[in-house]
Amino acid sequence: MSSKKVFIFDTTLRDGEQSAGVSFTLNQKLKIAEQLQALKVDVIEAGFPRTSPGDLEAVQRVSREIRGCTICALARCIKGDIETAWEGLKEAADPRIHVFINTSDIQIENQLKKTREQVLEQAIESIRFARKFVSNLEFSPMDATRSDPDFLCRIIEAAIENGATTINVPDSVGYAIPSEHGKMFRDIMERVPNAHKAVFSCHAHNDLGLASANALAAVQNGARQVEGAINGIGERAGNTALEEVVMTLKTHGEALNVFTDINTREFYRTSKLVERISGMPVQWNKAIVGKNSFRHGSGIHQDGILKKRETWEIIDPEEIGIPQGTQLVLGKLSGSHAFKDHIERLGFHLTEDQLKRAFDDFKHLADKKKQIDDRDLEAIVGQRTGEVFEPVWFLDHIHVASGTHAIATATIQMRNKEGNSFTDAATGDGPIDAICVAVNRVIGVNPSLIAYSVENVTEGIDAQGTVCVRIQDEQGKVYSAQAADTDVIVASVNAYLNAVNRMLIVHSKNRAREQTAPSTGTQDD
Repeated sequence: MSSKKVFIFDTTLRDGEQSAGVSFTLNQKLKIAEQLQALKVDVIEAGFPRTSPGDLEAVQRVSREIRGCTICALARCIKGDIETAWEGLKEAADPRIHVFINTSDIQIENQLKKTREQVLEQAIESIRFARKFVSNLEFSPMDATRSDPDFLCRIIEAAIENGATTINVPDSVGYAIPSEHGKMFRDIMERVPNAHKAVFSCHAHNDLGLASANALAAVQNGARQVEGAINGIGERAGNTALEEVVMTLKTHGEALNVFTDINTREFYRTSKLVERISGMPVQWNKAIVGKNSFRHGSGIHQDGILKKRETWEIIDPEEIGIPQGTQLVLGKLSGSHAFKDHIERLGFHLTEDQLKRAFDDFKHLADKKKQIDDRDLEAIVGQRTGEVFEPVWFLDHIHVASGTHAIATATIQMRNKEGNSFTDAATGDGPIDAICVAVNRVIGVNPSLIAYSVENVTEGIDAQGTVCVRIQDEQGKVYSAQAADTDVIVASVNAYLNAVNRMLIVHSKNRAREQTAPSTGTQDD
């Protein structure tokens, strides 16, 4: 039996923007839409045009500039809404109008002040009207999970009969549990005689923390479209987190007999973009894209990871585009294998006795200090071996110019360990890029900056910031370093220079070992 595709419907720009405290500008919406296009979602719900002139303009821009996926606009079952939705969508290559109306008795009676029959009549009339503009039409009976099953089946049958091609059955208040949610989809598709003429969709909310589980239950019971948002943002506790559902379908796709067309390697980039623009931080333990998703602190886990990554990771971080990959975090729970691996990555090569003594020092320090960084490890190893890193290059002066309408420029003065001074300048895509390019020009190297982060050490406008960087050389080896300063620019250049110094020293030690190693060849080689 051939696998069936599950369509991915992204509502970050519409329902995601309904998160309390979130408001996207026109350019921010377009930037997110462009990244969703790179992610290869099937449908982008670009907005609710009737809500404001700004939302209408955003839908128009997205419709005009994004290709390769369906562009959708939301509308109530009201003619004015539908006309405005079409005004926003008419330049889209594949437009979809998404109409909705309340169907639970609590909402029909208290919010709409109508009867079931009036709601049914309004839904039919609106669907017929929307079909004048588009053939791609989605209908949502809102608060479906709390609606009367007989009325729900009746209005869905009428919607399909009058032209709806996608039926979204939303858990609008996050009420459902997976077993009941899956059964609802199965019962609807069995009871509605024309159900085979439409694609059924799931739109779950996370009020009980069950949105992803409910979406998967819907897919297992015949739903072939999942609606959600990046990072799970949205009204109240949020929407289904698309990255969670897609990666679950990818991990269990063969057993579930389904697949998606999502370019999963764009998930991390998309997550960070939405996090930055929305201002909603992703929790550290968030599945798939959280900071700790691929970081290991347990010594047992670290030992397993070093032997074979799959012992403790069911997903390769490269599959979702995490640049730093798997990370072994050194702390009091770390084992000797992780410690040895990290020490060797820093360029140290210890005897068994030196390693044992250094590891004992490390565990003693880890009981006292919450975070162990590379400087701590260098000090420990230096005490035990007399081997310390002497920088090859030193920073004397840095000046950076950047601004809204200016090209970022970094002027740097450095000296090498012989005391010779060098000055150079470079431009870049922002001040950090310009700094890296300037350092590279002076030293004559070109490593890749694969990770960059800033963390406040203290609070307030005078807070000291710690910059952490990771660079990768041409052989694929990774070097990390950090630096702290009240000026984040100074901290950035020092962190990057520390990483480059570490790389140069390791390269130098490797060359020295190669030159002194005994030859294993013969004269005939």
